Amino acid sequence: MISKDTIDKILDTAQIEDVIGDFVALRRRGANFTACCPFHHEKTPSFSVSPSKGIFKCFGCGKAGNVVNFVMEHEQLGYVDALKFLGRKYGIEVADREETKQEADNRLKSESLMAVSQYAQEFYTNVLWNTDQGKSIGLGYFKDRGFSEETVKKFMLGWAPGGKDNMSKAAQKAGYKKEFLIGSGLSVERESDGELNDRFYERAMFPIHSISGRVIAFGGRTLRSDKNIAKYINSPETEIYVKSRTLYGIFFAKSAITKLQKCYLVEGYTDVVSFHQSGVENVVASSGTSLTIEQIRLIKRFSPEVTVLYDGDAAGIKASLRGIDMILEEGLRVKVVLFPDGEDPDSYARKFGPEKLKSFLQEAEEDFIEFKTRLLSSETKKDPVKRAQLISEIVASIAVIPDAISRAVYIEECSTRLNISEEILSTEVKKLRRKRQYGAYSNTPDEYYEPGVPKYFPPLETGERLPQFITNTYCEPAERELLYYLIKFGEHPLYGTDDQNPISVTVSQFVLSELQTDDLELQNLVYKSIFDEYFQIKDRGQAEVQKHFLNHENQEFVKVVLDLLHQEHSLTIKQFVAEIPPEEHLLSTVVPKSILIYKAKITAIAYHNLCEHLAEAEKDKNIEERNRYMQQIQILMQIRNSFAKELKRLTI
Repeated sequence: MISKDTIDKILDTAQIEDVIGDFVALRRRGANFTACCPFHHEKTPSFSVSPSKGIFKCFGCGKAGNVVNFVMEHEQLGYVDALKFLGRKYGIEVADREETKQEADNRLKSESLMAVSQYAQEFYTNVLWNTDQGKSIGLGYFKDRGFSEETVKKFMLGWAPGGKDNMSKAAQKAGYKKEFLIGSGLSVERESDGELNDRFYERAMFPIHSISGRVIAFGGRTLRSDKNIAKYINSPETEIYVKSRTLYGIFFAKSAITKLQKCYLVEGYTDVVSFHQSGVENVVASSGTSLTIEQIRLIKRFSPEVTVLYDGDAAGIKASLRGIDMILEEGLRVKVVLFPDGEDPDSYARKFGPEKLKSFLQEAEEDFIEFKTRLLSSETKKDPVKRAQLISEIVASIAVIPDAISRAVYIEECSTRLNISEEILSTEVKKLRRKRQYGAYSNTPDEYYEPGVPKYFPPLETGERLPQFITNTYCEPAERELLYYLIKFGEHPLYGTDDQNPISVTVSQFVLSELQTDDLELQNLVYKSIFDEYFQIKDRGQAEVQKHFLNHENQEFVKVVLDLLHQEHSLTIKQFVAEIPPEEHLLSTVVPKSILIYKAKITAIAYHNLCEHLAEAEKDKNIEERNRYMQQIQILMQIRNSFAKELKRLTI
């Protein structure tokens, strides 16, 4: 753990324009600098660096942050490694806190597992290139698949020789311990005599790399036709290899994915290697496992768009549709390419070559919702039951999409395609979203409730989700008002007392859920720190939470909370009691309205910022930027109007 003093010293010393200037050519524009964004393709600079604020922002792809965020994003480093990177640049010693014995043991074990995995990769590669069996069988197989020697070396492919203990014996002779050979999954201990057998033998070997490029596991393919032998076997899960968090090829693909802002998702090792052979490098594989949330989030670090590639197996496609919904739910754009019958990504790339492959990927690509509608529509024909099931399937996919505008577009398109009213589709989508967000409705038996999930949620409207291009927009009064309700009434029931519906939704649950739904966080750093700390201690009860902050060691926290809890009022207590109902009786009105005002003010500020950027684009005669800003302004105008209607006023 790096000390706060060291972090502060790095942040104080690191000049953002100096750091970013090492990677891109910055041009001064007034008080700021501009450049073409290093995170996506563009001809006209939309990447801005503000030395006075210490931040960067790309108005094209939306990437933004401080100097540490830039290094993390550009160099694909974690937070600690990014700080060490900056420390080395400015000659600042970055020392982690002293490890505990357990932490040191775990680290050393992981390093040992990676070391033995690296040895195994080198062993298999050496066998491939330097033995008769490796060259005739292993290398022959790779060449038959059309892999060039350069591609084979790039992916560090290899051959596990016959004989069931060659690698294990060689590794032990080289000094690698038995426990790490077993722990890495490379060797299996024989029950009879305690000696080691190789997990992989007589197989073409595909090393699996971590995101940083270290070998962590293997996949092995048999070349035998015996159906009793598994075609592929993979390393078991270990301390360094967790299947659900790993994508085959991510190390080789991450730069291309970041540059092109698109990721192709395939199923197998050879699909990835064949695509690279054809010049399509922004591709990863789930390696035959069901797609997981962790894998999707790994892709999301590099690109907002995923194109899933399917062969012609209809049964396989339907089985994987749930995985695609998971991608939509994470906020990524999803497209689909369906290969012709009898073809898969690997075979198509080998048969038709690079140019035809790239052309096919571009021409055959279609939006996932349209693809799903077309796929399932073919089965419904005139069967009303199947048609209703189809509509439910489509609605379920639309409902998981977090962006409101995207949902609205899909609802409109599906209404036309399925010949059903937009109003019905929209109602069903909203119903599913509310159910997903807040759990079961109040008529569900108590025994089915999940801990922490509200039993009932009142129909409180706080407007549509904000578009994703609204980021880092700051409105102090609105943030302060949300913090006020959190500190003063956070653990109060939101909807007062209702005998018919036992309420378990608190103000804090509602506020947190609304902000998370819109991917919002408080921009005032003091407010944000109080907000985050509140949710760590909220179970102590409202009075104890207030006491905690009023006696906090951070005097800024104390001052803010004191001001919130002791606001000046022009009314006397007598007038207040006589004329105004207690605030806790109005929470179901004032808290949602505060959320709505917060979102409305953020939208208004973003609108004015876009107008300024539009004026600059007009001045620079930049047609592409002007059209983009005009489109975003039009979206914000629609959202502002909807907010105004809900607030029962014309402007915000």
